Amino acid sequence: MIIDMHSHIGCIMNFKMPKENLIESMNKYGIDFSICSNCESAAFDHAGKTLPYTEQKSQEETYAESISFARNNPGKIAVMPWVKPHYEKVTPKLVAMIKENLDITAGIKIHPVHSFINFNSPQVEEYIKLAESFNLPVLTHTGNSLESCCASVYEMAQKYPKVNFVMGHMGLGTDNTEAIEMIKKQKNLYGDTAWVPMESAVLAIKECGADKIMFGTDNPIDGVDTLGTNPKGERSLYQQYFNELKELITPEEYEKLMYKNALKFFKLEKLIKKISQ
Repeated sequence: MIIDMHSHIGCIMNFKMPKENLIESMNKYGIDFSICSNCESAAFDHAGKTLPYTEQKSQEETYAESISFARNNPGKIAVMPWVKPHYEKVTPKLVAMIKENLDITAGIKIHPVHSFINFNSPQVEEYIKLAESFNLPVLTHTGNSLESCCASVYEMAQKYPKVNFVMGHMGLGTDNTEAIEMIKKQKNLYGDTAWVPMESAVLAIKECGADKIMFGTDNPIDGVDTLGTNPKGERSLYQQYFNELKELITPEEYEKLMYKNALKFFKLEKLIKKISQ
């Protein structure tokens, strides 16, 4: 079994990820279950420039689209609301939506770069408190920018010990060692493998323990074949996860990485009808 706990839907900027692409890619590459968030909640482009308001959607709008997607694909999809801490707040409507859809809501997604806001800001903190109130984890993009630096996530993990945090990418654009060291130190801090070289994943499992790292991909950010080839037509790094990685870690570690950790962490047992044992 394979659970991809970091995937997306939505079309904005250069992100072209229609719902159909995710399902097609899952079927093609043997992904049994995906947790997705809607990138149409992005408020800023890659350079930190505000996107035209006519192109933006509210966090409630994108969450509603995600909910509909999950309901139409029972047993295959769970969602995270991708929130907008720069321009929006925790609203009664958002709270009600989460409460009504807890069965398919796996966590809260924050993207500091496309919100152009530091992860340890008071605005983001309100969403962390929201996650805590529902006993939901927080998945955040981490990278080499000030907004998404691993240190800010580590700080919030220390401040909110009852909330589990996942460092998406374990520091995208870095050698991943800073993220790995922080995940090792902090009990409620975890990592995912989205665009993480296989060698870093092996190191993370060795240093942090097999229970702290989960398989995630950003699928289908490069199209239906994100898990097969990159935009240049070269072999995707995820092919190493599907193949070579099995020879570098134990069968138990591999199963934990690819699905067992996510199954337990996100409490997915009731959503997934057929679970490999």
